[in-house]
Amino acid sequence: MDPFDSADSLEEPSRSAATDTEISEPWSRFSAWLECVCVVTFDLELGQAIELIYPYDVRLTEKEKTSICYLSFPDSYSGCLGDTQFSFRLRQSVGRSSSWFGQEDAYNKDAPVALQKEHAHFHGYVYFRQVKDASVKRGYFQKSLVVVSRLPFVNLFHSLVQVIAPEYFEKLEPCLETVCNEIDQWPAPVPGQTLNLPVMGVVMQVRIPSRDETPGGSPVKQPQTENLLPAPTVLPSVHELDLFKCFQSVLIHVQMLWELMLLGEPVVVMAPSPTVSSETVLALVSSITPLRYCGDYRPYFTIHDSEFKEYTTRTQAPPNVILGVTNPFFIKTFQCWPHIIRLGDLKMSGDLPKQVKLKKLAKLKSLDTKTGIYTAYKTFLHKDKALIKRLLKGIQKKRPSEAQSAILRRHLLEQTQSFILPLESYLESLMPPQRSVSPWKTPPQIRPFSQDEFMKNLEQEGPQLTLKGDWTGLYRRFFRSPNFDGWYRLRHREMTQKVERLHLEAICAADLLTWTKDKSEVEIVDLILKLREKLMRARKHQLPVKEELLERLEKSIQTIISSLPEDLQTVLRRQ
Repeated sequence: MDPFDSADSLEEPSRSAATDTEISEPWSRFSAWLECVCVVTFDLELGQAIELIYPYDVRLTEKEKTSICYLSFPDSYSGCLGDTQFSFRLRQSVGRSSSWFGQEDAYNKDAPVALQKEHAHFHGYVYFRQVKDASVKRGYFQKSLVVVSRLPFVNLFHSLVQVIAPEYFEKLEPCLETVCNEIDQWPAPVPGQTLNLPVMGVVMQVRIPSRDETPGGSPVKQPQTENLLPAPTVLPSVHELDLFKCFQSVLIHVQMLWELMLLGEPVVVMAPSPTVSSETVLALVSSITPLRYCGDYRPYFTIHDSEFKEYTTRTQAPPNVILGVTNPFFIKTFQCWPHIIRLGDLKMSGDLPKQVKLKKLAKLKSLDTKTGIYTAYKTFLHKDKALIKRLLKGIQKKRPSEAQSAILRRHLLEQTQSFILPLESYLESLMPPQRSVSPWKTPPQIRPFSQDEFMKNLEQEGPQLTLKGDWTGLYRRFFRSPNFDGWYRLRHREMTQKVERLHLEAICAADLLTWTKDKSEVEIVDLILKLREKLMRARKHQLPVKEELLERLEKSIQTIISSLPEDLQTVLRRQ
């Protein structure tokens, strides 16, 4: 009998939460929110160039700096005069690591998957100003202030740059240093808590949702313990965009766009400005919440991007990526892509927004400027005409955009949840029964996912949704998508952790000392080493077990060691 022997089936070791000493390191609080703040300017000789990075010692590679430069200015075709805000997403250089991994993993453990810090990408939140200025040789003042972060908090960080960029453009560098020092005093981002974030005389109040909350539910109100002066500016969400504003010209195609996102199809969004481009791409990605979009996505993409050649090669099928672009050059470059959304400035037909039409890909000519969704895709599910009718009626009745967005977001959420529910139910059936978890045996295995078995179950149960269509066809296509792969990997890891936790609980409830009575010293030492390994793995993988359970296991180990001869005790306690 070989108790507690279990292979470590968790593929990715996670790091433990940061210690107090780590938190006290310079800029550690700042790093919890931001990687850095950059100022990008237009140099007559160099073109776009980074004028300033703060903190000064932040480690960006030359490739990352170059990418930030190009992504921080609207394309010359956009003709953006005045102030413009948009966002981008940038692949970090291979081999570099985050400066704040300890707290990052503590945060990610409690955050919803769509709001977790990214290990391989940066998000850039841009405030660009272009105004006539006779004192400048080029005739224009052109500068961008960019906040770079691993957090996808588009709403919070756009609000932040709205506060600091205009002030910086007037007062320049000392002002930025003050701002960064203020951010370095912010509390850490903790899911489930209401946080007050002061900057430049403004207090932004935010609440980051936690993983345990029901998506779309009302946020839990938290009592305020401080009397803040000035009164805080309450942001309704750290990440949610005005979904209705983003989709109002494509409302009649929302069902098709949801399916394209669910299946991780390659999509190009051609827009008149980086603002429309980035907001549309982020709205598309968020349309399958609470599922995580597992393909790549670039809210704003330029011909200077280091992945340009990778994404525009004609020798292979387009990758699973959503690209937001503004340069007309891309019309020709992406003619071989299967789905192209070409947006223009919003036009009205009476009191309703003019809806973009579906067009055949063959009609996308190299300099065609007509709006349209160019695709041959046929939806698996039928349109929800009642939803479209309700939203169009809301426009006529002048229903506020926030209310329209709430209706649209609720519909998409319910549709995604209805799609996931049969998958979740089937996963539950793959879990070993709790009675099979024994302290004297290795943890039982989770049964493998069988698509055929799932499809048989689906025919009997099916999604609980009134929407008609080919649900089985949609699931079969979904199984080939990166979103299924990402969802299954995450859920399988969570299930494995659950089995590990149940096994740990069974061990703690067992009478280990009695088990050792008739065992040899070799067997007892083997048991101690395996218990220690189990304890170490539990802490290293941050299993969802109570600390007192781990302390009880620690005591059991010490009790067993105490039952051994003194010389052996000494050896084991040294380890």
